[in-house]
Amino acid sequence: MSCFYLSLKLLGLQGELTRVIGVRLIMKFWYLLYCKRGDQRRAVLHLENQGVECYFPEIEVNKLIRGKKSCVKEPLFPCYVFIHFDVDFGPSFTTVRSTRGVSDFVRIGPLPRVIEAQLIVSLKQIEQLKEQEETLDLLPTEGQEVLIKSGPYANVEAVYKEADGEVRSILLIKLISQKVEVVVENKNIEFDK
Repeated sequence: MSCFYLSLKLLGLQGELTRVIGVRLIMKFWYLLYCKRGDQRRAVLHLENQGVECYFPEIEVNKLIRGKKSCVKEPLFPCYVFIHFDVDFGPSFTTVRSTRGVSDFVRIGPLPRVIEAQLIVSLKQIEQLKEQEETLDLLPTEGQEVLIKSGPYANVEAVYKEADGEVRSILLIKLISQKVEVVVENKNIEFDK
């Protein structure tokens, strides 16, 4: 291990020694980019075309879209993309920052913040575990007991019946010993996942 690599380790920079070209060491580090809203995929596409490795974790979420339940992929960190490259050997910070869809690097002072490689490894491991589990469901299942958090039926226990569009659900509440349907906004429903 060279003195240069040891000094980088002592400074706390957790890069990866990828290869040696002549006397020059190539060190790749992870950085975090802030992207324009909704442009993460575009930024990743253009960065990969420049030879920059990108990591863009996504999760599958069941949502109501136009009154129907559907499974969609959403970014785990909206507007952020992790990138892995050597600034001396690959594109410059200015080139990366000028890429379509990218706003800027996440910085501490004037320099982009180096992200520890262990964080990325941990995120990738968690992502692999999540792929094996069920997708995250934002709505209760039919027949599940819920609590209404606010509105005219605040603190009333109910039974979930079905979705009613994108933002409301039909619940059954007990009034005068009979179950009655009421429509409540999804944000006012609390349940155990």
